[in-house]
Amino acid sequence: MPGQELIRAVLERPLVQRAIITVIVVNAVTMGMETSDYLMDHAGGLLHVVDRAALAIFTVELAARLYAYGRSFFKDPWNWFDAVIVTVSLVPASGPTSVLRALRILRALRLVSAVPSMRRVVGALLAAVPGMASIIGLLVLMVYIAAVITTKLFGDLVPARFEDLSSSLFTLFQIMTGDDWGTVAHEVMAHRPWAWIFFIAYILMSTFVALNLFIAVVVNAMNDAEPSPAETRAQADLEAMRQELSAVNAKLDQLLMREHAGPRPPA
Repeated sequence: MPGQELIRAVLERPLVQRAIITVIVVNAVTMGMETSDYLMDHAGGLLHVVDRAALAIFTVELAARLYAYGRSFFKDPWNWFDAVIVTVSLVPASGPTSVLRALRILRALRLVSAVPSMRRVVGALLAAVPGMASIIGLLVLMVYIAAVITTKLFGDLVPARFEDLSSSLFTLFQIMTGDDWGTVAHEVMAHRPWAWIFFIAYILMSTFVALNLFIAVVVNAMNDAEPSPAETRAQADLEAMRQELSAVNAKLDQLLMREHAGPRPPA
C-alpha cells in the first residue's frame, strides 16, 4: 500500500532515527534526574512533562512501525523487544502495579535496538551463549568441588567462612571476583599456613583461565558477527572491481582470439 510505503520510508530516514535516539537519551537523563529530591522540588513538573512526551513519541513510533511493516513487524525480535518495553511503560504506575514505575528506566534499553552497532554487539553476545554455557558449567563444577574441599578442610577452623556448603560457595564466589580474597586467605592461613597454595591455585583456575575462555568465546562471536557498514561498503567495492576485471579479461580474450585467427582470405 502507498501509505505503508510512505511511512516506512519516513521511519527509515536517518534524520528520524537520530531523532528517536535523541529522545531515548533525553528520556533516560530525565528519569535519572527524577531520583533527586532537589530537582523534583524545583522542576518536577517539567520532568513529568518530558517523560510523558517521550512515552507518547515512543508509542506513536511503535504504532507507525506496526502499520508500516504489517505482519513482518513481528518477524524481527527487536520489534518485540521495543513493544514489550513500551507496553510496560503504558501500564498505570499506581496500586498493585506501582512497582512497574521503577521499570520505566527500561526505556533506555531502546537505545540498543535503535543503534545498529549496539544490536550487532548484543547479537554477538547471544551467539556466544552456547559456548559460554559450557564454560559456565565447567566453572560451576570447579567451584562446587572447591566448596566441598574447603568445607572439609577449613569448616572447623573458620566457620564464619566455610561452616557448610552454602557458606563455602558464597566465600569462594567472593574470592573468584577478587573481593578481599587476601583477608579470607589470611584468616585460614592463621590455622593452616599452607592454605595459600589452595587459594592461589583456585584463583588461577577459576578467575584467569575461566575469564580468558569467556573473552575468547566472545571475541570469536564478535568476529563472526554481521560486518560493519564500512566493511560492507569495502566488500561491495571489491566485488565491483572483480566484475570490472572480469569484463576487461573478457575483452582481452576476444582481442587475442581475433589476432590468432588472422585476416580471412579473399573469396
